[in-house]
Amino acid sequence: MTTQFDINALAYLLSEAAEAEIRPRFRSLAQGDIRTKTDATDLVTEADEAAERFIKARIGGIVPGAVFIGEETVAADPALLAKLGDADLAVVIDPIDGTFNFASGVPLFGVMASVVAGGETIAGIIYDPMGDDYVMAEKGSGAWQTGGHSPAKRLKVAESVPLERMTGMASTGFLARDRRARVLTNLAKVAFVANYRCAAHEYRTFAAGNVHYLMYNKLMPWDHLAGTLISQEAGAYAARFDGSPYKPHHVEGGLMLAPDKESWEMMRREVFVD
Repeated sequence: MTTQFDINALAYLLSEAAEAEIRPRFRSLAQGDIRTKTDATDLVTEADEAAERFIKARIGGIVPGAVFIGEETVAADPALLAKLGDADLAVVIDPIDGTFNFASGVPLFGVMASVVAGGETIAGIIYDPMGDDYVMAEKGSGAWQTGGHSPAKRLKVAESVPLERMTGMASTGFLARDRRARVLTNLAKVAFVANYRCAAHEYRTFAAGNVHYLMYNKLMPWDHLAGTLISQEAGAYAARFDGSPYKPHHVEGGLMLAPDKESWEMMRREVFVD
């Protein structure tokens, strides 16, 4: 199947949604504009829902015939997620990644889109509404940062370094309690670990070569498809905990990224143990 679409038009749509529905609500949400979903840290705001509606209403003109998989659309209709695995063409949207930050007035959040064709991620975009720029990739064409007031720049992940010099991000909250304790202890072996509560900016930081690893356990497609493709196009090695490739239909099995396979295997062996 040949899939043709304009990735720049899709990127611009994300920025239009941010301008119309996200930035005007930042630090301006009323109490009733913020609601919880699964727990007190899993939030949805009026901005999330309005931005997703904005994108959904216009996506057909950019990627015709695509199944629309949006985080908030799936929250309302969970059965929709199963269509991603066998869809000929799908667009996956996270209208605000980092909603907890957004709702807290922290300017660290992003808008993400990925295009999936025949079970493979073929394009990914992460838009930063505050910096007004994008990182994006089409499969086989490299990863790029563009927008704002700077010329387009090709992204490349960091060079590999010894374990004790590695820096990165790890989301340990969804690990089982006993495994989380082991992993947190093992993270003392690396130089630095952080968690932005925003996969969009974690992937941007990693793909630009500023840190050496990422680790996630919960795999929702809107959180990871775009960032994984962008990272791979920037030279990263990415795989689930068992070493198998990460695919759009995967929602479990964990995910780790590193500059190369050897670094990935070292982190898996020394830090992110079972």
